[in-house]
Amino acid sequence: MSGELTRHGGRLDAARARFGGREQAWIDLSTGINPVPWPDAAACAADWATLPSPAALKALEEQAARYFGVDADHVCALPGSETGLRLLPQILPLPGVHIGPTYRTHSEIFPASRSCEADAALATPPGAILIANPNNPDGRIRSATKMRGLLARLEQQEGWLIVDEAFADTDPAISLATDIGTGRRLIIFRSFGKFFGLAGLRLGFVLAPPRIVRSYRALLGDWPLNAAALSIGTAAYTDGEWIERTRRQLPASAARLDDLLNKHGLTPIGACPLFRLIETGRASALFEGLARHAILTRPFDYAANWLRIGLPGDEAAWRRLDAALADG
Repeated sequence: MSGELTRHGGRLDAARARFGGREQAWIDLSTGINPVPWPDAAACAADWATLPSPAALKALEEQAARYFGVDADHVCALPGSETGLRLLPQILPLPGVHIGPTYRTHSEIFPASRSCEADAALATPPGAILIANPNNPDGRIRSATKMRGLLARLEQQEGWLIVDEAFADTDPAISLATDIGTGRRLIIFRSFGKFFGLAGLRLGFVLAPPRIVRSYRALLGDWPLNAAALSIGTAAYTDGEWIERTRRQLPASAARLDDLLNKHGLTPIGACPLFRLIETGRASALFEGLARHAILTRPFDYAANWLRIGLPGDEAAWRRLDAALADG
């Protein structure tokens, strides 16, 4: 399969154009975004009549820094982590490789790819290695110990480790955020929308040495974020009760998805609790069958036997997925 549906998740317009159905009838399981978003976004005030204030941006970055466990001088807010990734070649004009298979964006930043194993990536030392942890689409998680070993080896070679931690909010122990420092060759990208379930806000962060942060701020200009992103992001990062409850609930939902997939003869792959990967010779037929039930999943043009499935958001969605899988 090829086309728009294999480029990214969330392509409901393309799915409806191909399979029909009202937008409200579709269940989107193609993105890996938390289907139960932070609930208080609508209550956050956003002044649309004035320009976003520098003080509000600073407050957001300071609150995010506390959440990540780093100094605020090492944090720059972004209009989505993908924007920060795409600006990276201007910030750090080095040869680099991405560790694949992973996000399509990574291959567009550093087209050269190495295998998932660190030793293979370092066989010919690059200027930079871009790696996702947890990885997408296979949900692989590398331990912080292993990642620190990779960082140490790269720093010895005067290389850079760039980590996309878009899904790391589910377990803080995954993150290398506390390793960020002025003299380190480590850059981390974090996403707000996936864990908090508010991808439409387009909010992310880069964690890096201060000179990298300053370069990002210079490129982004005076008003990188809109008023809603500033207000909602600041409030959500202070909601420790919701964050901790969600970190408990997501693994339970992932275990439920594992049980459901196993029930229908499908073996789930991955440890990231926001999605599962299925490897099966009937992935294309499964995608088509689910789409005929107005359930969108994520196929891949480079791996015809893969299908990624996110978490249903409510009991009705769980029942529909179960019935659609039973229908084949």
